[in-house]
Amino acid sequence: MGIFSRKLTKEKVYEILLPIAKKIARSKEGALFVIGPAGKFKRLYDPLFPQVLQKVDIKEAGMDKVLEKLAVLDGAVIISNEGDLLAYGVKLKKSIPVPGYGTKHAAAAGITSYVPDTIAVLVSEEINWIKVFKEGKIILEMDSEENPKSMENKIISFLSEGDTALLTAAGISAAILGGAAVAPIMIAGGTYLAIKTATGIIRKNWKGK
Repeated sequence: MGIFSRKLTKEKVYEILLPIAKKIARSKEGALFVIGPAGKFKRLYDPLFPQVLQKVDIKEAGMDKVLEKLAVLDGAVIISNEGDLLAYGVKLKKSIPVPGYGTKHAAAAGITSYVPDTIAVLVSEEINWIKVFKEGKIILEMDSEENPKSMENKIISFLSEGDTALLTAAGISAAILGGAAVAPIMIAGGTYLAIKTATGIIRKNWKGK
């Protein structure tokens, strides 16, 4: 599967993965997806299961169901920025402890710190929320509710391209973005968006499709 398929954009990869993460969150299970450059993960993980599926295009028919099952196994699922399934059920060798949290958080923080241009999407089984890590830090938290399409598109653009339109739309000025001692964290839940900054929380009700 996927041998002759055109490579996916980062935007399309997140468009496929976020609904899967939300579905896993609703089922009250945990998962960890790592998305990054295909050639940068060698020797950075140990498989916990035989790797019978590798370099499969995640947009292939039925792969959403497969990814959902693979993701709830022990370990992480690694996907390239172009949408190839590289590995699943793996223990990541790089980790950075996150105070108050367990091994999945440590793995997400560690791998995104160590491998440039990598994002980790963690589904927490304790609270059934989704946390997104970049450069070792949480940049986005989401519940499992569906978001308005306009907001979902901006979330995907923020994750794939670093587009700050979602932040500015919620009321964060360029001055705050440039001068904040602590990077803003977005919290998306259903139709609302909250931005947590060093100086407080800005909340926006998001309407429209």
